[in-house]
Amino acid sequence: MARFLFVVPPLVGHVNPAAGVAAELTARGHEVAWAGHDELLWHLAGPDALVFSCALPPDAPERPPELKGPAALRFLWQDFLVPLADAMAPGVAAAIDAFGPHVVVADQQALAGGLLADARGLPWVTSATTSAELVDPLAGMPKVADWVAGLLDGLRSRIGGGPADPRFSPHGVLAFTTRELLGAVALPPNVRLVGPSVTGRLSTTDFPWEWLEPHRPTVLVTLGTANTDAGTAFLASTVDAFAGRAARAVVVDPGGALGAVPPNVLVRPRVPQLPLLERVDAVLCHAGHNTVCESLWHGLPLVVAPIRDDQPIVAAQVAAAGAGVRLRFGRADADRIGAAVDEVLAEPSYRRAAETLAASFRAAGGSPAAAGHLEQLALESLAHLRP
Repeated sequence: MARFLFVVPPLVGHVNPAAGVAAELTARGHEVAWAGHDELLWHLAGPDALVFSCALPPDAPERPPELKGPAALRFLWQDFLVPLADAMAPGVAAAIDAFGPHVVVADQQALAGGLLADARGLPWVTSATTSAELVDPLAGMPKVADWVAGLLDGLRSRIGGGPADPRFSPHGVLAFTTRELLGAVALPPNVRLVGPSVTGRLSTTDFPWEWLEPHRPTVLVTLGTANTDAGTAFLASTVDAFAGRAARAVVVDPGGALGAVPPNVLVRPRVPQLPLLERVDAVLCHAGHNTVCESLWHGLPLVVAPIRDDQPIVAAQVAAAGAGVRLRFGRADADRIGAAVDEVLAEPSYRRAAETLAASFRAAGGSPAAAGHLEQLALESLAHLRP
């Protein structure tokens, strides 16, 4: 039996894949603990999860919805990732001291996890829940790369981190994707393509399943949990696109922005996404990595309208694989959205491509494959400790 400490940011899309791996490790008889936002972790990993609470940055600024490109990258690092690492560091250090992990699993956006594990000489693995960092988004921007390196050096001086890049552990990077989706891109050393971690997860969200009609195509429309501010106009255009169409839409509207909708549109503040994906025919989304992978896992074609961050990279991967149609978020009016939905529902090649990607995901192994890699690292660590 080994002990694994998962260090995660307060982001649903980053916790869910880790939770699948943690559940697999627990089922194999290992001990698992978490360092992160306690309420979110108890909600996603279960109320019995062993959680070491980490503080969040005080007075964190709200991200402006119009922020894109270099400005969005600057905000991500300067106003989110670095302050989050500073805030989390004491909690991560306390978790390491109290739990005594054999292996630390540090999310790419929970920089304190990798820095502190490296500083203490602990074996640690990077959890890469999106493929954006794997294809080097800073390639061709040496000044930006130098600026990021300077921010990391500042973090090391403040929290005592080790010399390794906290986004790429020398012990291994668990990437929740496959080569079939990534395409022919060069990868950093020690990357393990384990496929998506799609496992059953806790959900108390109710849903009117009787609203679905098996003989009418249904599209799930979701912009994820972090894009409420940017998505109002897009969701309104989507509702307009479905007016008069035979297809039905389940629209996730967490901010309650939508008013009256036509009878073939169902609006919900949240949905039980995994069970619902088993019952729909396509997905219209923001190209968030988790939503894309969960949709493709079910062999569903996509319409992707990326907003920011890693989403343009993921959207490009979907389009290149032939599994969906890409829209420009800012120009996606009702006519464009409707035409794209019609295309992925009517043209069978999109579903065939999605099913090919689904097969590659299952072959990669997902949570069991990731757990196996972590077990091997723990065995090596335990062997090293024995006299």
